[in-house]
Amino acid sequence: MEKNIVAVVAFIMLVPFFGQAQDFRAVRWNRDLMVNLGVGTSTYFGEITGSNDFGKINPSAIVGAEYFFTKRISARAQFAWFRTSGDDADAPGTDEDSRRVRNLSFASSNFEFSAIGIVNLVPHGFRFEDRPGVNVHAFAGVGVMRFNPTTEYQGTRYALQPLETEGVNYSRVTPVIPVGLGARIKLSPFYNVLIEGGYRFTFTDYMDDVSARRYPDPATLKSDLSRALSDRRGEIAAPTTTGTRGNPKTNDGYFLLNVSLQYYIPFEVNKNPQKKLYNRDKYLRKKCKLKN
Repeated sequence: MEKNIVAVVAFIMLVPFFGQAQDFRAVRWNRDLMVNLGVGTSTYFGEITGSNDFGKINPSAIVGAEYFFTKRISARAQFAWFRTSGDDADAPGTDEDSRRVRNLSFASSNFEFSAIGIVNLVPHGFRFEDRPGVNVHAFAGVGVMRFNPTTEYQGTRYALQPLETEGVNYSRVTPVIPVGLGARIKLSPFYNVLIEGGYRFTFTDYMDDVSARRYPDPATLKSDLSRALSDRRGEIAAPTTTGTRGNPKTNDGYFLLNVSLQYYIPFEVNKNPQKKLYNRDKYLRKKCKLKN
């Protein structure tokens, strides 16, 4: 499924390049609304990443719509799919022996919807095609993310949240706060390449189904499967009653890095008739005045 999502997004990104002739009639309309489609990577930060590694890099895909309120400030609504995973068996270095003994792992397919505000370093020109060739920006916003940690046990994959492996019925939906930096590279009057990297602060410590410092009392768990997946140390070492399972002092988080194709659609949200349709000569005269 994940490969299909990335393939579809990549195909859609290329569609506008085929069979589309852009002439002056297209640029007569000013454009303040953009759409973007992109693919990239995701990296999770939580209990199943150690002190010396940054977790596994997984795929992501994103789609969004952005509106410019001023020549420098814009806002975007966007939807992202991304995958996260971690495995104690991959813990690097001798200082991570305790993680290998803990023997926990997870994988999750996640969905995020967010609204972000964007401040561009360099303002646009008089019209949308007068924007800088390269522009950098910072962004921050709010959003919501749904996650679903799963793990494999004896050849079968199980969703962990319903099993309550720590005796906690946590929510699989959490608010998120995205913050980050990006850059736009102008390809043509109508297209940009958009590169963005942003960290997401979450309000959950259960993206990986691991939070509590101590292992729960097996007698309090709801099923044999819950007990088996709560404490997996006995699968690779002698059972023990000591050891740390998680760290409840910090929430989990994730980082998305995406490259998108951004398109200025032939539509203007601001219906001011003085801005709506431009005469070519008038437009060129105004452009010359700005340069002078």
